[in-house]
Amino acid sequence: MARFEGIIPYLVTPLDAEGRVEAGVLASLCDDLIAAGVHGLTPLGSTGEFAYLDEAQKRETVAAVVAAAAGRVPVLPGVASTATRGAVAQAKSCRAAGADGIVLILDAYFPLTEAEIERYFLTVADATDLPIILYTNPNFQRADLSVASIARLARHPNIVGIKDASTNTGRLLSILNRVGGDLDVFAASSHIAASVMMLGGKGWFAGPACVIPRECLALYRLCREERWGEAVALQKRIWAFNEVFARYNLAACVKAALQRQGYAVGDPVPPQSPASPEARAAIAAALAEVTGSASHI
Repeated sequence: MARFEGIIPYLVTPLDAEGRVEAGVLASLCDDLIAAGVHGLTPLGSTGEFAYLDEAQKRETVAAVVAAAAGRVPVLPGVASTATRGAVAQAKSCRAAGADGIVLILDAYFPLTEAEIERYFLTVADATDLPIILYTNPNFQRADLSVASIARLARHPNIVGIKDASTNTGRLLSILNRVGGDLDVFAASSHIAASVMMLGGKGWFAGPACVIPRECLALYRLCREERWGEAVALQKRIWAFNEVFARYNLAACVKAALQRQGYAVGDPVPPQSPASPEARAAIAAALAEVTGSASHI
């Protein structure tokens, strides 16, 4: 079963005013990110506004990214549903499109028991031969994975990693202590990536890597080389961009930043609004701080 590591950007979903996927814009962004050296691509994550897209848009987005990647880096689309049947259908669609793995989240509505949550993930894992990265984000979802649940899910041969967006780095250490030999642990943008990699994390699924890939890749290299002083100094600079999209709408901020860099990615999906003038000013200042240029990729 394939395993993954490194900097894997969470891609935006470029849409025109009618909601059509802008495959050409997405291909251009993917080409530039691959040229910068990223280790994989994830469409349909939080940055990709998965919760706001219909199934046709999701299929078109995955197809566009797989075509753009052309086997150069793995493509790991997000799969999310409130219903197990829906998640299985999405996973099979990703497999048919040529994806290399999936990032799987439970998008719960009603409260669920621990057994029900585990059954969702296991049923999807049984239904596909793609490697699966578990994704838990209790800040947005009503269902979370306990450390005990994660340990049980790690026994499934198709479940190879976890991205935990709980903001609790101590919880990540508990996961590493329990299942670090079976599951690869990845930082989310809600974590300080350098800290996660110091603890043994394999990389970073990162919205900011869409906009500042070279800085994110430099951080990863410094961590792999255990040059922790330099890594922390760079992490402090990168954090300026994290702070901006934590303060404002995530997708709106990343799309606004990419627009500054010349990518016609469009606006966030309504009812979300485009980044405000205040947010755009904060984005420009953060980019200047991180890269020394507000129009850098």
